[in-house]
Amino acid sequence: MSSSGFNQIRTAGVVIIGSGPGGYVAAIRLGQLGKSVTVIEREKIGGVCLNVGCIPSKALITASKLVKNARNASRMGIDATVSVDIARLQEWKQSVVAKLTGGVSQLLRSYKVKVIQGNARFVNPNRIEIEEQSGSKPLQLDFDYSIVATGSSSIELPFLKFDGNRIISSTEALSLPVPPKRLLIVGGGVIGLEIGMAYANLFGTELTIVEVLDQLLPGVDLDLVNLVSRNLQKMNAKIHLKSRVKGAITTDNGVKVTFETGDGKEVSTEVDYVLVSVGRKPNSSSLGLDSAGVQLDAKGFVKVDKQMRTSVPNIFAIGDVVGGPLLAHKASREGIVAAEVISGLNSSFDNVAIPSAIFTDPEIATVGLSPSEILAKGIVASTGKFPFAANGKALATLESEGFTKILAEKESGLVLGIGIVGLEASDLISEPTLALEMGATLEDLALTIHPHPTLPETIMEAAENALGKAIHITNRPVS
Repeated sequence: MSSSGFNQIRTAGVVIIGSGPGGYVAAIRLGQLGKSVTVIEREKIGGVCLNVGCIPSKALITASKLVKNARNASRMGIDATVSVDIARLQEWKQSVVAKLTGGVSQLLRSYKVKVIQGNARFVNPNRIEIEEQSGSKPLQLDFDYSIVATGSSSIELPFLKFDGNRIISSTEALSLPVPPKRLLIVGGGVIGLEIGMAYANLFGTELTIVEVLDQLLPGVDLDLVNLVSRNLQKMNAKIHLKSRVKGAITTDNGVKVTFETGDGKEVSTEVDYVLVSVGRKPNSSSLGLDSAGVQLDAKGFVKVDKQMRTSVPNIFAIGDVVGGPLLAHKASREGIVAAEVISGLNSSFDNVAIPSAIFTDPEIATVGLSPSEILAKGIVASTGKFPFAANGKALATLESEGFTKILAEKESGLVLGIGIVGLEASDLISEPTLALEMGATLEDLALTIHPHPTLPETIMEAAENALGKAIHITNRPVS
């Protein structure tokens, strides 16, 4: 032991703070490239995404789709009675999480990545201090390079403090022990709508949504959002746009919430839970980044260049903590870039497009420029659209709501953006993403033979529609 009260100072090659989809991917890539890697994780391997975010939410959403499809099967002549045991559902959800986190841990071990459980804080540009969960004296670790991959956390409203019981974040919402009868969602964004619609399909949960802006899923093409809004209305959800929550009081039976509607009326309602889902903030404030000289922007996001390097040459940052789209797949790509740059490879985050998938009912997926962005840039564009109602696979699957929409530069036919709303939109968006990365044109997509009957045919036919030659719908005049 040193006289300073710290454990003996140790050395490490690359230290990664955080083991989410950015951090663990960077660690594995560094291991592949022969680097010595230490990962510091304050909670569980896999971070928010694997443990309390992407994976558990999609498990519940998948279950909700099975329930919905079973209840709709009578249209096929199949009659079924469905009941849901929430305890067993939660147990199954956790088994999925355990398999994935266990797999990641095994991969880290296979590349000899050392994992330390604890909280890390920078002392200077080449040293961090770690308070280990074991309770031993803090460890100081010198490093050659560091990658900050600490992610983000739910924003807490000052008048709606999380209590972990009735006023909850997405973390608690994914692990409710009792089916919620009434759920009020503060914020009409991605996370709240995904969880809310899953519970509505699973248990018939009554939804109330309070959104301060004038549309659900702000920033997403309203043409795509409208279909989700219609499905919410079919679920008898109460949607309040341009509305603002004023406060909440916990009662014996739930939470009494008061909010002001867009027309100035004050409304009070009592619900079982309030899910506050108004965005996320970077986990950067407790890392001692100022001690290392790392610069942040006004919102607390770490400033990086295209090689994911911060203002300090040997410190990199990736994922939610650097801002931009807060998406796991973006973090993973950035993790690979940082690992390769540290290893001396010529790598940079130069991707043309980052796809986004929203697992509402139905799903929405987008990539590239939106109609409003194209308009703002003054680009003259052509639009093509193909409805799922004219697609054989969608009809045979009882999922004919939705469409694929393509926007392209009118003169050259260069594909600029694609939006899909409907069955398996999250899977369909990968082909459009590749199209944008390769600089594909409408002709490229239209002339690519797609297997029949499949949902990707809607991509081909939307491109044909933009060219005025779709086969299975009446073509609109080319715009």
